[in-house]
Amino acid sequence: MISRYVWLATGLSLCCLGFVARVAGQSAAERPNIVVFLVDDMGVMDTSVPFLTDEQGRPKRYPLNEYYRTPNMERLAKRGIRLNNFYAMSVCSPTRVCILTGQNAARHHTTNWIHPDRNNGGTFGPPAWNWQGLKKDDVTLPRLLQSAGYHTIHVGKGHFGPRQFAGAEPKNLGFDVNVAGCSIGAPGSYYGERNYGRGTKRQSHAVPHLEKYHGTKTFLTEALTIEAKARVTEAVEAGKPFFLYFAHYAVHAPFESDPRFAKHYKNSGKPKNAQAFATLIEGMDKSLGDMLDHFEKLGVAENTIVFFLGDNGSDAPLGHQHAVACAAPLRGKKGAHYEGGMRVPFIAAWVKANGSHPSQKKLPIAAGAIQSQMGAVYDLFPTLLALAGAEAPKSHPIDGERLDTLLAGRPDDSRSQRFLMHYPHAPHRSNYFTCYRERDWKVIYHYYPAENGRKSHYELFNLSQDPFESTDLSTKEPEQLRRMMQGLVKSLNEYQAQYPLAKDRKTALRPKMPK
Repeated sequence: MISRYVWLATGLSLCCLGFVARVAGQSAAERPNIVVFLVDDMGVMDTSVPFLTDEQGRPKRYPLNEYYRTPNMERLAKRGIRLNNFYAMSVCSPTRVCILTGQNAARHHTTNWIHPDRNNGGTFGPPAWNWQGLKKDDVTLPRLLQSAGYHTIHVGKGHFGPRQFAGAEPKNLGFDVNVAGCSIGAPGSYYGERNYGRGTKRQSHAVPHLEKYHGTKTFLTEALTIEAKARVTEAVEAGKPFFLYFAHYAVHAPFESDPRFAKHYKNSGKPKNAQAFATLIEGMDKSLGDMLDHFEKLGVAENTIVFFLGDNGSDAPLGHQHAVACAAPLRGKKGAHYEGGMRVPFIAAWVKANGSHPSQKKLPIAAGAIQSQMGAVYDLFPTLLALAGAEAPKSHPIDGERLDTLLAGRPDDSRSQRFLMHYPHAPHRSNYFTCYRERDWKVIYHYYPAENGRKSHYELFNLSQDPFESTDLSTKEPEQLRRMMQGLVKSLNEYQAQYPLAKDRKTALRPKMPK
C-alpha cells in the first residue's frame, strides 16, 4: 500500500540535523561533489531493495525483490533515504532532458525517445515536437554547475539529441568530459569482444570512446566504471569539486548476459533473456559499489552525495506490457501508462555520513528511511543547484521543486502533490496518452482509445485503495473523474503542451471532458 508518511528503520535516525541553508557565495573548494547515478530501463521492482510499503509504511518484500541481487543498492539505502513514489517519464530521452532542464517533458517538448537518424513522432504525433533535443544555447544543469566552478563529467548514455545535432555531444551541453555519450539509446553490444558494436551489424549503435577495451573481455558496464573512476580521480587531484553524471547503458536491451553473474540465475526458472536482464542489474549494482569504494579511497566520501535513480519503468522481459508481470505487483512496464511504466527507484545518500560535516549540514539526509511523498526527475535540477550554490536564469521556467525537506525525512506540505506524464506519440507500449496524478488519485486519458485496445478515453484509479491499478473507477466516480480531468487539462495548459493530431493531420486533438 502507498503510505502517507516516512518510515525510519529501527536504530537509525537522521544523519544530521538542521534546515537546508542557501549555499550561494561559498568557494568552489567548499562545495560538495555531486553524483547522479542513472540506470537505463530500471523500474522500482528491479532490485533486492524493497521500495513498496505495507499499510503501516514499512518496507514490504515481493518475489521480484528476492530474485534480483543488488547488495550495493542495499548499502546505499541504509545510508540514505528511498523515495517510493518517485516518477520519471515513461521513456528515456524525455526523462534525461527533464533532469538537465528541471522541466516537465510536456514543457520542453521532447516527449518521445529520440531516434538517432529520423523523426519518430508517430503517425499523429505533434509535428513540432522537440526531436532535436537539447541545443548548445539551452540552460542545462551541467552548464550551470560548470559556471559555478564544478568539473562536469559525463560517462555513459547520452541520448539528448539525434546524430547530426548538437545534443548528440554532451560537451555541447556543459560537460567538460564525455566518455561514451552520443545519440544512441542502446548499445550495439555489451561485450568488449564485439567492440561494443563496432564492426558488427549493430554498428550504428556502437558505443564510442572505448577503443582501448575492444577485443577484451571487459563488459561494457565495467569499462564505463573504470572510466568514471579515472575521471573522478583527475578532478580530485586537480582540487575541483565534481559533478559526475554516470548514466549506464545497462539495463537496456540487448539483453546480453554479463558472464560474471550468470550462475546466480541459471536455476531460477526464468527465461534466458530475463536471466540476462538480472545479470545486467547485478553488474550495474557492482558498478555502484565500486564507485562508493572509490570515493572512500580518494578521501572524498563525506563530501560526496549520490542520487541513484532509473530513467523510466522496468523493461524486464517477464510479461505483457500492460499486465502485472515485469514490475509485479505494479501493473505495466516501460512505455506504458500504468505505474510500472513510470515509477522508478530513487535513493539519495551521502557516501559516508558525518553529521558535523559542513556539506552534510546543508542537505541533511535521513538514514535508512522511506519517504512516500511524491517526487519526480525534474526535482533534481533545483535541488542540486541549491546545494552547489548555483542559480538558473530567472527567464528559465523550472517545474521541479526542491527535495530538501523530503530527503531529511519530513513531510513537505508546501510541495504540489501532482505529476503529469504526457506521451502524444506512437507506436509504443501505450500510444497517445496523458497520465495525471494528484495525491491518491490518477487519471489516464487516451486520445485514441482504439490505439490502446479500449472503448473509453478514460481510466481512473485510487492509488491509496488500489495501488496496483486493478479497478477502473471512471464510470463509478464521475465527479472525481471530472475533477481529475480538470487538473490534467490545467497542467497541460500550464506546461504549454503539444497535442497529437486528429485524423485530418491538421487539428490538434485536445482532451475531451467527460459528460
